[in-house]
Amino acid sequence: MHPSLPLGRIAGIKVAAHWSLVVVVWLIAWSLADTVLPASAPGASDLVYWCVGFGAALTFFACLLAHELAHSIVARRRGVAVQGIVLWLFGGVSQLDDDGTATADAELGIAVAGPATSAAIAVGLLAVTRALDAWGGAPVVAASAGWLGWMNAVLAAFNMVPAFPLDGGRVLQAWLWRRSGDKPASTLIAARAGRIFAFVLIGLGIVQFAVGAGLSGLWLLFLGWFLLSTSTAEASGSIAESELTGLRVRSAMSPDPVVVPEGLTVGNLVRDWMHRSRFTTFPIVDIAGRVVGMVTMRRVKRVRSDRWDDTSLASVACPPDEIVRCGPNDPLLRVIHRMNRSTDQRALVFDDGRLVGILSPSDVSRAVERANLTRAAVHR
Repeated sequence: MHPSLPLGRIAGIKVAAHWSLVVVVWLIAWSLADTVLPASAPGASDLVYWCVGFGAALTFFACLLAHELAHSIVARRRGVAVQGIVLWLFGGVSQLDDDGTATADAELGIAVAGPATSAAIAVGLLAVTRALDAWGGAPVVAASAGWLGWMNAVLAAFNMVPAFPLDGGRVLQAWLWRRSGDKPASTLIAARAGRIFAFVLIGLGIVQFAVGAGLSGLWLLFLGWFLLSTSTAEASGSIAESELTGLRVRSAMSPDPVVVPEGLTVGNLVRDWMHRSRFTTFPIVDIAGRVVGMVTMRRVKRVRSDRWDDTSLASVACPPDEIVRCGPNDPLLRVIHRMNRSTDQRALVFDDGRLVGILSPSDVSRAVERANLTRAAVHR
């Protein structure tokens, strides 16, 4: 998911909005102005309904942001790094950089924080609605506050459904993990629950389409599809994680990488190095043999072929301070988590300061396949 609009930082956490947010804000405002508010507080002008509707729509996403901030703040306090928050079509996503060291209790606290925040907001907004009604406040404002209160209550309840990737699914995973000590198996159970729930939503969406509730049915179909794809990805990741547990980097890395000297152009690399090597990643070294950059085939492809000889490798290479570095005896899973947070998703392996290997996504895939074959042979 690529956000298109950075919104700044809150408590040091980057916040951004996906382009789909514009469409959803407009749809919510239209629904409020055209249906919800006129039914709850008749007698106001269309302009008032639209202004209050847009205000309520924006406030709703502020509530979603509070939900995600709660996840992120608790995660950071539990030692899990936070990359940022993105608001988008289906609400919000906290991008957490878990390196595999978080405990079951930490995962449980992180998961519960969001729904608890939404529930607290719901109680507060419903109390405000009661106060506005009792003190003679503007009916349309009271109606929008009531809608926001109930929507936050629904958000809290929906997120607590015990199905991945919802918060309730993460609570289920953490609870099972704490009882069994087996995180991958617990994740698989929560992911299966997520797939079942996703199929239920898809079925409800089809039924709503059949009875003429087109927009509601479409929304449920999209939501079910999203939950299905995400829970499937979680299950696949859990299986891979279980296969790689206990492995070291040396068991997966490609040894003896081909290095190239600094000062080359992209044309030099393509003609003199890429066509003669099985590698697609090339560390760049200076005259003393120190790594001063790293270039991948993906970076080379960004350069037009007619500019190869005019473009230096240094201008397209990953700078040395951004390269993921590790040792051959480092836990493989932890290094994979670091690679996933990097731009090139590669790691250079050093032993006593000497470059001895490269770890790439294809190396990781081969390690998973070898682990699968080994397990199959053991269980024959």
